[in-house]
Amino acid sequence: MRKPWNWLLSTVLSLALVLGLASGAAAEGNTEQGVKHLTILHTNDMHARSIENGAEMGFAKVAGIFDSYRKANPNTLVLDAGDAIHGTTFATLVGGQSVADVMNLMGYDAMAPGNHEFNYGTDRLLELAKGLKFPVISGNVRDKQNDQIFKPYIIKEIDGIKVGIFGLSTPETAYKTHPINVEKITFTDPVKEAQSIVDELQDQTDLIIALGHLGMDKSSEDNSFKVVKAVKGIDLFVDGHSHTLLEKGLLSDNDTLIVSTGEYTQHVGVVDIWLQDGKITKREAKLINQEDSANITPNESVTAKVAEIIKAQEVILAEKVGNTSVALEGAREKVRASETNLGNLIADALLFVTKADVALTNGGGIRASIDQGVITKGEVITVLPFGNQIVTLKVKGADIKSALENGVSDYPNAKGAFPQVGGMSFKIDPAAAPGSRVHDLKVGSKAIDLQAEYTIATNDFLAAGGDEYTMFGQYPQAGMYGSLDEALIAYIQELGSADPKVEGRIKEYAAPGTATPQPEPKPNPEPKPEPKPESNPEVQPVYIVKKGDTLWGIARKHGTTWQALRDLNHLKNPNLIFPGQKIILPAKA
Repeated sequence: MRKPWNWLLSTVLSLALVLGLASGAAAEGNTEQGVKHLTILHTNDMHARSIENGAEMGFAKVAGIFDSYRKANPNTLVLDAGDAIHGTTFATLVGGQSVADVMNLMGYDAMAPGNHEFNYGTDRLLELAKGLKFPVISGNVRDKQNDQIFKPYIIKEIDGIKVGIFGLSTPETAYKTHPINVEKITFTDPVKEAQSIVDELQDQTDLIIALGHLGMDKSSEDNSFKVVKAVKGIDLFVDGHSHTLLEKGLLSDNDTLIVSTGEYTQHVGVVDIWLQDGKITKREAKLINQEDSANITPNESVTAKVAEIIKAQEVILAEKVGNTSVALEGAREKVRASETNLGNLIADALLFVTKADVALTNGGGIRASIDQGVITKGEVITVLPFGNQIVTLKVKGADIKSALENGVSDYPNAKGAFPQVGGMSFKIDPAAAPGSRVHDLKVGSKAIDLQAEYTIATNDFLAAGGDEYTMFGQYPQAGMYGSLDEALIAYIQELGSADPKVEGRIKEYAAPGTATPQPEPKPNPEPKPEPKPESNPEVQPVYIVKKGDTLWGIARKHGTTWQALRDLNHLKNPNLIFPGQKIILPAKA
């Protein structure tokens, strides 16, 4: 009996070898009686990473990989699982049009909309979709009349193989984009919609593929695991949303292969499927990264288009707004789980423009770091790309505490709702139950009065109840103060040099009255003679993580496995490493 979520036994190869095997497999499929070979290339969570930058391959290199695979096997599909058209100034300055134009040149066959596709509003997304040369598909996005606003699925015939492809979008979009962006639509149950679509497709197709922007986070109620467990008949599930990196895919009990490429164009996913008489005989999944694609020529048309767009934006983005003598920390894993100096700077900018008592913004809205040195307008917009407006609310102290409890409910796990704050400080007791973790909450230097009224500055996303800050939804707006990026620019210009620190606004500390277990006394051990130092002691080699590194990539470079590095470094989450981190390497024999 197959164990759930077994790793597929396939090897990640260099691109040259991959293409050689792809060509050979295609030829073999053509000569062997009735066997046909289909290649599916897939991306997810690209977030408008348009240019080659470290581990990020950029659109032109990704398109070059697509070209190479199409040449090796004409029976190739190219799919995207969402969150493509938002995330950097390349996209946000023009409402996503730049990425839409580039994806048309790259030759996608279909995509599912992610939550960030809705950041420009549903009407804008539908407008962009009309201009695409490929369909945007999702079966669980409906209007107020309960009609689907996108095609739920498409059927493509490739070399006689009928492939059904359907889309699903995360219901979390309802609170992970500004509520105004989705006020005319609802997100229905992905499981029910998937079951209905699969029932409809089974008699019409040889192969069923789901494009699901659902993710694999356990904290997500509607994730891809839930769908593939409940719905039989899905042969391949191309996933997005959680930025999960699956090197070889996962196989479920229902025989669904789940694949995901991580994030930011750092990988292209490749799935090869062989069929005979309409039945799958073999599946293989792998990833292609920057190193694998070193000899691939970027697509010329995409290269030219990206350069044209960037050139048009240079004047605006290059404007200097100030300086910083320190690196401003905005890494995803940091701002969603801890106080950072950039989070403090942004919160203080809210206080600067509003003169409110306290400020709170969500870590998930901080999308990048800023290097030491000159700060440009483009960097600020990349950090705060959503165009959120600053609002003030007059709220009870009790609701400020409730808001903080919501933000730290998953602590120490990273969560987009994690609060970056100004004008207040608090402590988190991670051992306490969610909803009871915040203590020693102060406004300024004084303990908060839960019954008193305070003016809080926040962004309009949270003020409308986004990221489950529902306690704010009951309060009318007391004022509006422009966008977050404008406020941050104004504050940096006022400072001249922005040099924020981590000040201890948020600390992990056991609540008063929590018993601290005392270790049992141990007998004094017999003294042992100290060993004599060896004449040539071995030094354990260490690797310093760079931007864009993955544990898998580090392992490949040093002739080991990511599992060995995980165990040697006691990493609870092998997908979570950060620049500057020291990774101990196995000692050489």
